Amino acid sequence: QVQLVESGGGLVQAGGSLRLSCAASGSRTVNAMGWYRQVAAKQREFVAAITGGGDQTKYADSVKGRFTISRDNGKNTVYLQMNSLSPDDTAVYYCAAGTALLRLTLQSLVPYWGQGTQVTVSS
Repeated sequence: QVQLVESGGGLVQAGGSLRLSCAASGSRTVNAMGWYRQVAAKQREFVAAITGGGDQTKYADSVKGRFTISRDNGKNTVYLQMNSLSPDDTAVYYCAAGTALLRLTLQSLVPYWGQGTQVTVSS
């Protein structure tokens, strides 16, 4: 199994920045890692993902140019740097992990999830 623990959520004003972290542990090896977000009563949506080597990334159109995903394999941790935040970015952010980058962009194919961390952007 794989355990994913997120941190770094919180309350920030519009235009501000936050950095989320997700530490992976467990008996299984994961390759791709990424982030989803969910607003209550809406479907969880893909935000960003990165390959095991960090050489390829994918982003949702809504966050391109504002969010940056990165990872530190020495720490088994993936990061999401979020800049120019707007109230529309308010959501619970979930860490995701799996075997392949493209599969990680489809919610139904994500095998491992974190517990989520709340990000609230005030106007």
